[in-house]
Amino acid sequence: MNKDQVKAFADKVYGDMAGAMAVGMAYVGVKTGLFRAMEGKGHLSTDEVVQASGLHPRYVEEWLKGMAAAGYLHYDSADQTFQLPEEHAYLVASEGTDHFMGGLFYFAPVLLGVAPKVADAFRTGGGVRFEDFGPECVVALDMLNSGQYEQRFGSYWLAKLPDVVQRLQDGGRVLDVGCGVGRVGIAIAKAFPKCEVVGLDPDVNSIRKARETAASSGVGDRIHFVAKTTRDLDRDGGFDLITACDCVHDFSAPQRTLAEMRALLKPEGTLFVVEPKAADRLEDNLNSIAAMYYGFSIFHCMTQSLAEDGPGLGTCMGPSRMETLLHDAGFGSFQELDIRSPTNLFYAAKL
Repeated sequence: MNKDQVKAFADKVYGDMAGAMAVGMAYVGVKTGLFRAMEGKGHLSTDEVVQASGLHPRYVEEWLKGMAAAGYLHYDSADQTFQLPEEHAYLVASEGTDHFMGGLFYFAPVLLGVAPKVADAFRTGGGVRFEDFGPECVVALDMLNSGQYEQRFGSYWLAKLPDVVQRLQDGGRVLDVGCGVGRVGIAIAKAFPKCEVVGLDPDVNSIRKARETAASSGVGDRIHFVAKTTRDLDRDGGFDLITACDCVHDFSAPQRTLAEMRALLKPEGTLFVVEPKAADRLEDNLNSIAAMYYGFSIFHCMTQSLAEDGPGLGTCMGPSRMETLLHDAGFGSFQELDIRSPTNLFYAAKL
């Protein structure tokens, strides 16, 4: 046994555990507004952070020390002050932007909270259903994606499909499958005022939140949210565009659901799919983002599908599997779109 390798791996385990604790502390920083309280204020003493945040002094003191140890804050030992650098604030104190990473911190406690149930499923089969993750999961998923959907969907992503853009400008119909709290539909309704948008999700709580969000965004009268599945939805003339964002890999019956989506399209319609960015081969996924996605898969995406007797495609199913699924569902053309993103892949399919 190589003792140096043992030590190196022990250091890695400690590093991974430190990372997990850093994520937990960062969750607190987002949830309590600590990052926001420090943003743009330079070096602050502990008392100044307490005053700016209005939080319990002893907790704030320990959080500041922990975040400094984790590298999230800069610590000046001479005057014993803490700073949230501008470059860090850009990612952790920027709620609502397309570069905010705080949703990751929200998602981690949700995932690890079901770890005991997932461990049981390793022995017994099945999995954890979406409704068992609790209301914080809906919030976390929204935080993960909302900024990108609001700021990139209509202006950048759909621009890669000029024929779709023209249809929506002329007043086309859009269906967003797996709509969650409705951010995609809202973004489309804002970008294309003439089009009709339907949001579809089987989760009643998400649909309720979607209606509230659309109303507060001023487009509630132009979006119709329904708590149904593609099997239950009336085609009603068909849709020019169907979107499926970060959800195909979750489907419990992907072949059937994609075929039902195909049937809901107009003959000249387009299916637009957003999926996590992962390669087809494991050797090309040996990196931090893929490692994160495999964790998402085990504790959220795959387990949901398996809980419903689905195939458990998993978060990292890759573009080849996506192409096969779409062709098997009856789509005649498949295209991987040239859209730059460190975390997403984009596809278009037609009849």
